[in-house]
Amino acid sequence: MTEVAFPLATKLIEKLGPIASEQICLAWGVKADLKKLQRTMSTIKDVLLDAEQKQAHNEQIRSWLRQLKDVFLDAEDLLDEFECDALRREVVETFHGTTGKVRRFFSRSNPIAFRFRVGNEIKEIRERLDELKSNKAIFDSLTILPHGYGGDNHERPFVPASKVIGRESEKEEIVNLLMQQGDDDQSGNSNNKVSVIPIVGIGGLGKTTLAKWVYDDKRVVGHFEWRIWASVPVDFELTRLTRLILGSALDTEISDKLALGQLQGRLREALKDKKFLLVLDDVWNHDALKWSQLRDLLTEGAKSGSNILVTTRSNAVASIMGTIPTNINLEFLSFKDCLSLFVECAFKEGRDKDYPNLFEMGKDIVGKCGGVPLAVKTLGSQLYSKTDEREWKLVRDSEIWELEQEDAGHILPALRLSYTRLPPHLRQCLVYCSHFQKDRIEYGSNALISRWMAHGILDQSHVHGNMELEDIGELYFKDLWARSFFQNVIDHGIYYQFDMHDLIHDLVQSVAQGECFTVKSANTKDISENVRHLTFLEAGQNVSTTLQKLNKVRTVAAEETKIDESFMCTCFSRFKYLRVLQLQKCSLQVLPSSIGSLKHLRYLNLSFNEALMKLPNAICGLQSLQTLNHIGCVNLEELPRNISKLICLTSLCLTTKQTSFTQNGVGCLKSLRHLYIIECSNLTSLPRETSYLASLRTLVLGECEQLDLGNVNYQGTPLRLQKLWITQVPRMVALPEWFQGAANTLQFLLIGMCENLEALPEWLASFTSLTKLIIRKCPKLSSLPEGMRSLTSLRELVIDDCPELERRCQRNIGEDWPKISHVPHVSFHVLN
Repeated sequence: MTEVAFPLATKLIEKLGPIASEQICLAWGVKADLKKLQRTMSTIKDVLLDAEQKQAHNEQIRSWLRQLKDVFLDAEDLLDEFECDALRREVVETFHGTTGKVRRFFSRSNPIAFRFRVGNEIKEIRERLDELKSNKAIFDSLTILPHGYGGDNHERPFVPASKVIGRESEKEEIVNLLMQQGDDDQSGNSNNKVSVIPIVGIGGLGKTTLAKWVYDDKRVVGHFEWRIWASVPVDFELTRLTRLILGSALDTEISDKLALGQLQGRLREALKDKKFLLVLDDVWNHDALKWSQLRDLLTEGAKSGSNILVTTRSNAVASIMGTIPTNINLEFLSFKDCLSLFVECAFKEGRDKDYPNLFEMGKDIVGKCGGVPLAVKTLGSQLYSKTDEREWKLVRDSEIWELEQEDAGHILPALRLSYTRLPPHLRQCLVYCSHFQKDRIEYGSNALISRWMAHGILDQSHVHGNMELEDIGELYFKDLWARSFFQNVIDHGIYYQFDMHDLIHDLVQSVAQGECFTVKSANTKDISENVRHLTFLEAGQNVSTTLQKLNKVRTVAAEETKIDESFMCTCFSRFKYLRVLQLQKCSLQVLPSSIGSLKHLRYLNLSFNEALMKLPNAICGLQSLQTLNHIGCVNLEELPRNISKLICLTSLCLTTKQTSFTQNGVGCLKSLRHLYIIECSNLTSLPRETSYLASLRTLVLGECEQLDLGNVNYQGTPLRLQKLWITQVPRMVALPEWFQGAANTLQFLLIGMCENLEALPEWLASFTSLTKLIIRKCPKLSSLPEGMRSLTSLRELVIDDCPELERRCQRNIGEDWPKISHVPHVSFHVLN
């Protein structure tokens, strides 16, 4: 991750100034050392942009940057010590006053020992930096480049490429194959009711894009009773894949407790007598037996004319799975089509003719992309709306084009160049994705942004106004999406679902080499002592032993991995700089109190550990914690009693068995911006205090059978709620009056499966900021309020499975149609 040395240095220098001015630094006697450290970093920072440009062809510079980055990261850990102690003082002063209790609080830290340790660590970091700076063979060969050189630092509108170019003939061929009827497939094998059509091609040619284009074609939508999309894990494990297909078919999450036989039975029942289209995207596994088992399951009971569309890079996979005489083989895109795609991505509509010199340079750039659409899209997106010829020349003439594939980490040079052209703050955010599992089916933007926040890589200096970090993170996410680094993005209202192309994933892993590691018991000897991010697939004794030599880890992530108390205690004792801890579906029964020692921890995800009955009150000592998620911990008796001491908590996602929130608890979290209350079957009311409401931006309520939303002492607290999601709250017969306080700010509203909701209030017409409204499965709701035409910002209205309301809102003929005719997008079903 050597390319992120510059933004890291910038951030550290910005931190050092205020910290060196703190009164506590005078008390510790470290002010002078911090000032010297700041000057040394500033000198080194001046040449970092040049070093990052030259490292591709210079192994010495690359090694120098790698060492420098390690020093910077260690320095960041040290500076976080000051921030953590400032937060500790704030907690004590807020909850215990400023008496001798503060002195007693800090006496436990042994301030003399702390001062001695901090002073030594600052000195060590200065010495390491001075040694790197004294390497004249490197340092004297570097020059100072203007800020922004080599990266796009301009703001850009969100304009992702929308059209599919150059695959029209392949699309028509596939659609025609899908529309053909009869029991016989194209191979003449009358035993197959289900035809299998493989789309084959190398990475980046657009196999998934083409499959999605076919999947959404109106002819295909009308032809099949059921359309199912499943992104296939690399291992093609039958139980996991069956669960994914069933979940996609039923549009719901399927419990991982169901055995293979149960899953197969439910899938057979779901597909019985249905003519379906199933897309299996990105198949790698060559195991003919596994495919045979899945094919038999999908074929049994299926209606003739059903089809399976497979995307794969492998001809061997296609030959095992396919039933048509000739596969759909994607070739490289023609130069003409690549140029058309590039123009759409790089120029505002119709503006390419205004810049003939740029257009000619664009031809040269396209020629170097080798007919690979992904390469064309990423580079075109990087140059979008730029008119400075120098920037285009930098791309066209970059030395990266000359790299051998092995030197570029087997990544297309165009993708590497697209990455290097990102502004530094976006490079940091993208590279962080390197430790995500490659075969993970999908990601959520909220979790990603929260983890960016936890690692301090959201830069407020790159935006205008007093924006909150979550909003900055969403801007960064959309920017990377617009530049084609994220794909298959779906807007769920409160978050975006997305994934990454395999080649992009390979790219970021090559950049982050040595910093991220996926742990299996067989490979633990290969872990570098400088690794910062660990993903655990296994956690046995061999792994715990290996952890003893690590102390710089910032991320520990495990999902569906058996984790015991001993493993956690080892992590908590060794990784004192841990910022992200994700233990999702790990069969946790106990969370050790020693978690309270992780004073740098900012993100804690314990979701779906169903055996977990208690959270230690020590969690409330994590004064830096920003995100706490224990959704799906259905046996959790109650929240910790001192939760209000989490003064930095901005996101709380909870499941609990308690009937009410304790006084001076959740309702006193003044920094809380996102509150998710899910599967709280006993809960009768929201927190009675209203101090949390003033900061709240997102409120999600789901599967709370006893919840009475009217039982809130609102008293005119100013609301700035932007997103509201209410599902399966049967006691709600009307929207509570206190929601009116969000009339000027609410942008997204979803009401679903509220079986007793009888009407929407007339005051809904005052919600002038509302842009999207979804009403789903509310059978008693039969009409819309009269003032709906006042909702001038409303761009999308979805009504799903509300029979009478759907009838009244039918286009041009329904009684309620005049109320919503001004809304650009009105739909009555949510597509799979």
